[in-house]
Amino acid sequence: MRALRALLVAPAWIGDTVLAQPLLARLQERTPGLVIDALASPWTAPVLARMPQISRIFDNPFVHGALAIGERRRLGRRLAAEGYARAYVLPNSLKSALVPFFAGIPERIGFTGESRLILLNRRHTLDGEALPQMAERFAQLAEAPGAPLPRPLPLPRLESSAAQQTEALAAVGLARPTRLAVFCPGAEYGPAKRWPAEHFAHLAEELTARGFAVWLLGSAKDHAIGETVLAAYAARRASAGAAGAPPADGALRNLCGATALAQAIDLIALADLVVCNDSGLMHVAAALGRPQVALYGSSSPGFTPPLSPRATVLRLGLPCSPCFKRDCPLGHLDCLVKLDVDRVLKACLAALATHALVGELA
Repeated sequence: MRALRALLVAPAWIGDTVLAQPLLARLQERTPGLVIDALASPWTAPVLARMPQISRIFDNPFVHGALAIGERRRLGRRLAAEGYARAYVLPNSLKSALVPFFAGIPERIGFTGESRLILLNRRHTLDGEALPQMAERFAQLAEAPGAPLPRPLPLPRLESSAAQQTEALAAVGLARPTRLAVFCPGAEYGPAKRWPAEHFAHLAEELTARGFAVWLLGSAKDHAIGETVLAAYAARRASAGAAGAPPADGALRNLCGATALAQAIDLIALADLVVCNDSGLMHVAAALGRPQVALYGSSSPGFTPPLSPRATVLRLGLPCSPCFKRDCPLGHLDCLVKLDVDRVLKACLAALATHALVGELA
């Protein structure tokens, strides 16, 4: 008997894609043997490739905002041959529901969203109070419309093998340090989600003084931020003069833009500690089970927290935040500027408390 097949129309963001995995786990719990393929952009496909529930990934070539109805119809017709019984449409746009509709998939499931009454035929109505977190909203699609969401949710989990990690190290020409901290100083959404580069540099100075190598990871768009952190770190070291033993050469490295996403996943999997803004790589670190400190400014951990028992969330909770703006509307970015390095360092050392390293770090 042929296995039941489902198509996941994946989110456009890395973090949202990680948060979709509890849905996938629930679907396979409900329907043992369910085969799940994904329609995803090249940007998020490497994340889906590390999820054990995903069988195949089809390229979603459409850029944001492009209707491209003819191309979507042609893609839908090609996917019709796969014989999917269900489609789970995670984005709320009308455009995201077109391909499953054109593919003639019998059950097309998602939130009512943007004028999709015809395109979807198992529609959920969002109750934001009952489902405050994005992961919960995605997981709700495994239930009947209107049914309560069983909790707790499965935690997101990404796979990274020793062989993949070795390949990632070879790709960047580095060996794994004895102690490794990964910083993710970027945030695709905008500056109001980025802890200041000077703060990252100060924290790097504290950790390299404790024997850590610190690697900065992110996309090519984050390379300039990484260079700013590197310059601020060098300036701090220079101003310190001969005081204290200097860290080894190359203790801080800017790898932003130097890795593919799959390689970044494997390098994060090697880390003893991850410090990150509210970003896609924050969710990757959580799904890899790494000890992490997540820094929130304009956004809210109530909506998209790192779903890991090893994650520590820091935020100031100022009256002006969360504002969910890309840039600080008040021009001061106090929600992150005033999140001081000493507080973050203490959280880092606490996050390492379950490791053998911690006794050597005080």
